[in-house]
Amino acid sequence: MTAGPAYARLDATVARPSRRRFLRGGALVLAYAATGRPKAFAAGEQPGLHAIQNVAGGDEGQAFKGFAPGGLVRIGSDGRISLIAPNVEMGQGIYTAEAMLIAEELEVGLDQIEVLAAPPNEELYKQPLLNSQTTGGSTSVRGAWVPLRQAGAAARVMLVNTAAGRWQVPAAECRASRAAVTHESSGRSLTYAELADDAAKQPVPKDVPLKDPKDWTLVGRTQRRVDTPAKVDGSAVFGIDVRLPEMKVAAVAACPVIGGRLRGVDDQAAKAVAGVRDVVRIDNAVMVTADHYWAAQRGLEALGIDWDEGPNATLSSEAIVRDLRDAYGHRPAILARHEGDVDGAMARAAKKVEAAYQLPFLAHATMEPINTTVHVQPDRCDIWVGTQVPTVAQQLAAQITGLPLEKVFIHNQYLGGGFGRRLEADSIAQAAKFARQVPYPVKIVWSREEDIRHDLYRPAYYDRLQAALGADGLPLAWVDHVTGGSVMGHYVPEGLPEGKLDEDAVEGAKETPYAFPAIHVDWVRQDPPVPITWWRGVGPTHNVYVVESFLDELAHAAGRDPVEYRRALLGHNPRSRAVLDLAAEKAGWGSALPAGRGRGVSLHDSFGSHLAVVAEVAVSPQGVVRLTRVVAAVDCGFTVNPDTVVAQVQGGLVFGFSAALYSDITFKDGRVEQGNFNDYRTMRMNETPPIEVFQTRNMEAPGGIGETGTVSAAPALGNAIFAATGKRMRRYPFRQQDLAPPEVEQEVISALPPAAGTAS
Repeated sequence: MTAGPAYARLDATVARPSRRRFLRGGALVLAYAATGRPKAFAAGEQPGLHAIQNVAGGDEGQAFKGFAPGGLVRIGSDGRISLIAPNVEMGQGIYTAEAMLIAEELEVGLDQIEVLAAPPNEELYKQPLLNSQTTGGSTSVRGAWVPLRQAGAAARVMLVNTAAGRWQVPAAECRASRAAVTHESSGRSLTYAELADDAAKQPVPKDVPLKDPKDWTLVGRTQRRVDTPAKVDGSAVFGIDVRLPEMKVAAVAACPVIGGRLRGVDDQAAKAVAGVRDVVRIDNAVMVTADHYWAAQRGLEALGIDWDEGPNATLSSEAIVRDLRDAYGHRPAILARHEGDVDGAMARAAKKVEAAYQLPFLAHATMEPINTTVHVQPDRCDIWVGTQVPTVAQQLAAQITGLPLEKVFIHNQYLGGGFGRRLEADSIAQAAKFARQVPYPVKIVWSREEDIRHDLYRPAYYDRLQAALGADGLPLAWVDHVTGGSVMGHYVPEGLPEGKLDEDAVEGAKETPYAFPAIHVDWVRQDPPVPITWWRGVGPTHNVYVVESFLDELAHAAGRDPVEYRRALLGHNPRSRAVLDLAAEKAGWGSALPAGRGRGVSLHDSFGSHLAVVAEVAVSPQGVVRLTRVVAAVDCGFTVNPDTVVAQVQGGLVFGFSAALYSDITFKDGRVEQGNFNDYRTMRMNETPPIEVFQTRNMEAPGGIGETGTVSAAPALGNAIFAATGKRMRRYPFRQQDLAPPEVEQEVISALPPAAGTAS
């Protein structure tokens, strides 16, 4: 049995639709270049989809490619219309949104399109806003908004011109609808499938006009997601679902101390466990392969492992926080922004306000734990995984296996959550190191504990803020000293040079929705001995919490209402003012609440969108916080699929509330203390409040939406807790012991009465 045909059958039975079926038949293939010029290619002209071609069993001559950033449109003579989506689907609904953009201009229904994951190819599928084949930063729709519509429109024009040529009639007399072209006066009609081969020979039209928005039938209207049926009936394939012939399953353990190494292993007891096949070592980890996961995990537990814990064996959270706190004044501050006479404003201030804010490390804790299936053979390496960075994964695997890049094939699957964790390929590199030592395909699955304790975390931060208030209580000057590690310094292979600003560290602080007469923002780089990376909401999840919380402090110091105070600073920002007013109105801001209840507001402009959130909480005498209602108002420009916006804001808020209430990563004796959802908690169903999302309507270019809710959650919640209790929360998670009077016996959170279900 050869690898190619075996994997072709696998794809035909597991991954829907099959790659082999996708490649059969003649086709019109069209993608859109970053230059804004569409190009069409007949099948076989380019070898751009080697990953799909070769896995499909060697359909040489059938591969084709497109140009980044848009997805690739293929109309086959078998009637299939396919979109190779450049962005990965990890629950955010991008497959549906990108299919809608093409279908609208191509004049087909969503039910007529199949969506496939793009293989790694930096040249063809580069995301223009990130300049790489990457899904993240809430950039997918923003990058695809124009190019995918142009690609669909160009393909439609080519098909109409082909039909008109056959009938010898003016193209203006022909109309496209539901994957067919009709000559209106004669009633003649041809399907796209019948036109595809000849249309592929047409010259590609330039500057094709796009449909008038008043004629849209899909875009801007709620559509059912294209991936829902497979996820409901269980046929959707995530990385953890992959099954291969002769595959073994593996459990792994890496050194529990960051920077430690594997000194030795006694594997005698492990090999005695029924079903265990091999014990494999790399420099800092060990893998046990078996016929099934239970045997692999039991074998792993039976190992006698001797770790060299290395230089971080005594690392503690207390030491990390101390280093963050002490860095300012001892390390150089890198200027992010300085405008106006800050010193003069401080000198003439009617009142000065100062505060310090502290934020923890955070794990991603995706529902699907880290997993990678790898088969390394002498002439190729196949990897089945869900990743946000397929080209990075391919490059790492090529380096590790010593194979040419074109012999490493990434088969990207649905992701059971990403949140930035799968922007990293460390687990894929680990899997390749292990897999090259065994002759069979191996699926490596991290336990939940391994997933949390060997995550790459959202950085911890320590911020100092100052403000000078005028006689009216409004800010004359705003000063924000940010201290934290550099995510970019970790993420970029060449690192970030000392003295260079990491824009992520100050995003949301450097530019705020508000107009301050004078502002100073700087950053002190204090890299921790802890691996850090992007986390849902990236820099704004840190900075907006600090900015919005401190702004509430200023409103309180000035004796002014928090919403009214923000309005006074938004004269230059009508879109943010509009969502603030809408959220306040819908939440009933200013109406009376019972004792122990409060409302808090947050506002930010991030990812090209504007979002205001009002959270309402009840805080018991024992300090137990219960969210009772949340109202969000969002302006993300033109909305492709309104229902997706609602879902993403709701999901982002729950993710952010979970972090604010329950989540932090702490270290003791060099080890992460948390390991599962019992001690790294997420919100439970009975704790989730009704969440109402209201959208403004306009024709502005789309903004990002997947991370906006997460950014809003902690500040709105913290401000609501202050309104209910008078206690200012300058760090999270917001712990019960920080809110309860010392003399009051504390109750457990699980005893909370259930809240109402989530509303849309």
